[in-house]
Amino acid sequence: MKAHYFVIVLLLVSNITSSSGFLDMFVAAASVVYKYLERDDLLPFDSKRLEEDLKENFFGQHIASNVILRAVSTFMTDSKPNKPLVLSLHGTSGTGKNHVTKIITRNVYEKGEDSKHVHTYIAMHHFPHKEKLDLYNAQLKQWIHGNVSSFPRSMFIFDEMDKMHPQLIDAIKPFLDYNTRVDGVSFHQAIFIFLSNTGGSIIAEVALDFWRRGKIREELWMNSKEMEIKISQNIFNDKNNEHLVDHYIPLLPLELKHVRQCVMVEMIHLNITNDDDLADKVAKDMPYYPDKENIFAVKGCKSVRQKLPQHIDS
Repeated sequence: MKAHYFVIVLLLVSNITSSSGFLDMFVAAASVVYKYLERDDLLPFDSKRLEEDLKENFFGQHIASNVILRAVSTFMTDSKPNKPLVLSLHGTSGTGKNHVTKIITRNVYEKGEDSKHVHTYIAMHHFPHKEKLDLYNAQLKQWIHGNVSSFPRSMFIFDEMDKMHPQLIDAIKPFLDYNTRVDGVSFHQAIFIFLSNTGGSIIAEVALDFWRRGKIREELWMNSKEMEIKISQNIFNDKNNEHLVDHYIPLLPLELKHVRQCVMVEMIHLNITNDDDLADKVAKDMPYYPDKENIFAVKGCKSVRQKLPQHIDS
């Protein structure tokens, strides 16, 4: 909006002058300024920067890191994508779905998740009443259409997709497809990220079975027989709309070593001197499952920030 006002001011000033040369100069200047302001806080995309960010801040998720890096990099460097980027992240609570979404946002926008072009919707918070589904449906369509029409590189994050009413999911679908335009607006530069616990228990089961058989965690990939068959049967159950989602991404449950890495990063954020013994204590203080093996962190890295000060005080 401020760009529009700037253009108007320049044109008014140019009309005051009697020289057509001044008019041309002001129009050219207005065009440059307009493009700059409309760019807003969109970062020049750098795949290396995203790769380093994932490596330094996203632990125990080799599958998700690999898919996200390739998918986002390919999309952001495509001058003419034929559909919006649609990612669907699946895993139990604490595996890092929200965390990696923040990593993506800060590699696309200067202000990261605080960018006005990042729109987050939480199912049970934004759409809590079933009797208001018609209103939610209309509002959701208007929000998505309006934001993309004013800024094509908008990002929409839907948390708790497993709790989202089917009617609202249907409202989103037209914006995800290969449509040239929806009501006159192209959505091909937009990004949609869905976060869901669906399939989380299956993913954890596959990871645990891998561990029990003495296999290395990093050998587990989406094209592994165990992962592909079991997850596809539980996540890819909507065959009619499977093509709308570009990537279904499983997030594995975190182990103690990954929680410890989270503690070390949190120390840096809280300006705490690097302390390996402290990191071990905090990581070991987290609850793990199953009862006998105690392999996977129940909460992942979610409560690291709360646990760390307690150990420092003690």
